[in-house]
Amino acid sequence: MSRIPWSVVTDTAFHRVLNGSMRGRRIGVLSMHTSPLDQAGTGDSGGLNIYVRELAASMALSGIDCDIYVRRTSREVPEIVELQSGVNVIQIEAGPFGLEKNDLPAVSDIWAEKVAESLGRRPVDALHAHYWLSAVVGHQLKHKFDLPLAVTFHTLGKIKSIAGEHEPAERIRSEDSVIGCADVVFASGNVEADQLTSLYDTPPNRIEILTPGVDRSLFKPGSQKEARALLGMDDRPVLLFVGRIQALKGLDVAIEALPLIQNSSAQLVVVGGLSGDKGAEVYSDLEARVTLYGLQSRVRFIEPQPHHLLPTYYQAADICLVPSRSESFGLVALEAAACGTPVIASDVGGLKDNVLNGSTGLLVNERDHKSFAGAVDKLLLQPELRHSMGQNGSQRAALHSWEMGAKTAIEAYGRLISRELVFCA
Repeated sequence: MSRIPWSVVTDTAFHRVLNGSMRGRRIGVLSMHTSPLDQAGTGDSGGLNIYVRELAASMALSGIDCDIYVRRTSREVPEIVELQSGVNVIQIEAGPFGLEKNDLPAVSDIWAEKVAESLGRRPVDALHAHYWLSAVVGHQLKHKFDLPLAVTFHTLGKIKSIAGEHEPAERIRSEDSVIGCADVVFASGNVEADQLTSLYDTPPNRIEILTPGVDRSLFKPGSQKEARALLGMDDRPVLLFVGRIQALKGLDVAIEALPLIQNSSAQLVVVGGLSGDKGAEVYSDLEARVTLYGLQSRVRFIEPQPHHLLPTYYQAADICLVPSRSESFGLVALEAAACGTPVIASDVGGLKDNVLNGSTGLLVNERDHKSFAGAVDKLLLQPELRHSMGQNGSQRAALHSWEMGAKTAIEAYGRLISRELVFCA
């Protein structure tokens, strides 16, 4: 199987591409359903927002401009926002502002037409679509402008269906169609790459590994005592959950595990907001569980935080919990590890690549509250093990940077621009 992981892209190869075909080029980045301007952890904003923003920023620092196209959701935000030199967020109005993500397929053609108008005025050299909704639009624009198309799905409909989530048949058909015409599909790791080949028959030579990164100037080990003082936390053990409050993220598992943990003073800190049209329903269910088990003094809900403030929460925690039903990568696990906090995660998807079981954290085979409680007990009862896992995680996280991700992307764009495009059979 021919895959090109970011770790083998050398500086020499990277600079050769920049000095040749790519320097001064512009990439059209498509992110229809969510904007890098939005607060991660609310609504449909999460790791994808961070991925789009940080990858574009790193490419811009390397001399590659990025125009990020999003669907406009408010008139209060200017039509064009410059995130930094070389990175512009372009708001394209299509449909009512308050549409839910599930309603967006109905306006995707309108959005595509208006993005096409913008591209006619401000051409790009390649397209990079994020998530299946944007991939559908990218597929149309590829044919209209004869442009190379790169796709990062972030989540896959078939995988979410296997995990018990209801996914529309339109999504599955669309993913199959886009994959058949995409020039490159970026996977976050080997697990997702294998899913793309086994479930979607993606040609292996069109899959490339682009591992998400972490900003090591922000996400790094720090004093737990100082972090807790800043956050107003006491000295009880802290279990941390960071993410959107939706069924897929598995916060119910963390709450159900809490009363089973041997240390009855351990507290669960939840940083995140409601997500999707069922967010309020999920939150009400979680509150009912907290009340049922008498955990009101041990569970603390905190509103979503700006990305640069999250390191303090990771540093304050003893353990970070990631009990997701599925994850293409799990950026939270990487950020926690970078801060020296061991991770207990579900043994699913990209978390298998992200968390080294027994070294940087623990992977739980059975995604149930009893198994998670047992894993928490193991780490809380062994502070030396927690410390060594934290050190190992921080060292491993240092291998993952957005700069390296940008190198992978730019090198891939350079090859695509110089070769014949893939087209639908």
